[in-house]
Amino acid sequence: MKILYHHRVGSKDGQAVHIEELIAALKRRGHAIALVAPPAAAEQDFGADAGFVDTLKRLLPKPVYEILELGYSVVAYRRLARAFRQVRPDAFYERYNLYLLAGVWLRRRRGIPMILEVNAPLMLERQNNNGLGLPWLARWVERATWRGADVVAPVTDALADHVRRAGVPEDRIVVIPNGIDPQHFGPHVDGTPVRVRHGLQGRLVLGFTGFMRPWHGLDRVIRFLAIHGEAANLHALLVGDGPARPELERLAADLGVTGRVTFTGIVDRDAIAAHVAAFDVALQPDVTDYASPLKLFEYMGLAKAIVAPARRNIREVLTDGANALLFEPDREGSFEEALARMVADPALRARLGAAALRTVQDRRLTWDGNAERVETLFRRLGAKG
Repeated sequence: MKILYHHRVGSKDGQAVHIEELIAALKRRGHAIALVAPPAAAEQDFGADAGFVDTLKRLLPKPVYEILELGYSVVAYRRLARAFRQVRPDAFYERYNLYLLAGVWLRRRRGIPMILEVNAPLMLERQNNNGLGLPWLARWVERATWRGADVVAPVTDALADHVRRAGVPEDRIVVIPNGIDPQHFGPHVDGTPVRVRHGLQGRLVLGFTGFMRPWHGLDRVIRFLAIHGEAANLHALLVGDGPARPELERLAADLGVTGRVTFTGIVDRDAIAAHVAAFDVALQPDVTDYASPLKLFEYMGLAKAIVAPARRNIREVLTDGANALLFEPDREGSFEEALARMVADPALRARLGAAALRTVQDRRLTWDGNAERVETLFRRLGAKG
């Protein structure tokens, strides 16, 4: 098929990974992809923000910025219409973003089968985090966008509940979680060079990757090291950066465990797998209750023993005692109990890590598996190619 792929992601982060990996997997299945995206997106380095757009968001009053954001739909639609005329695509795939109506306009005017990938309830997310100047408009646009697609593909069933409440019929909702490329994230990856570089030989490594936010609860890992670090010869390898890092560094210093914590800062995307391979225990200390964390699938693909919260979206892929240890996020001490159990039992770590890898393999939680799911959906919608 010829697939027109549209997104409005300007930053180079986990969102970009999802976009690039799915496009590559669709191409491996023989499909031609015509990409319509912000011109600056391809020029960003991994870990970079959206630059000028983020500056506008900070400086402008929220209602003004949101009207401009909605106005971008006109610009995006013109680009899509031009690409449609040039390519004559068989199908249309869009990554959902708030105030972005261009895709449903194209689908309505051209009658092209459309899948809308949804990674978050962005109206609610923005309202809770930074506030919205025009919440009534954001709510209307989000509902119109979700209802306007032929198929809405949320990344978790927990997220699908938001789509259902917006009035999208069940037969138009298909959950497609994140995935991995097993060629890059598999048990064959060697973490020894990373261990050597950071002086971690002989230590039991507790690892985390991603953007460090206060709600992740990584302070509990630092406190755990202060109690158990010396006896169990523990070391925390925290891969990434973020607003929580300065406070975590201060806490490590205050508790006297600076020598047992390594903050790598932002690591090139191609080096992430080798860092995760250096972990003995992979940590997902907390998660938003609708997300499909990319790091979780990478941990699983590398056959790591995982400690994660028993939230509904996590339980869609992990089962306590079967392929991970899950803790009760609202019960004090539950995380520490699960982590202590994992640290003390190497046989348990090996069994759970192997089971996590089998889950990826058995359920095809890969980008190639997702590309096949997308292809099947488009065929069902009547796309030829």
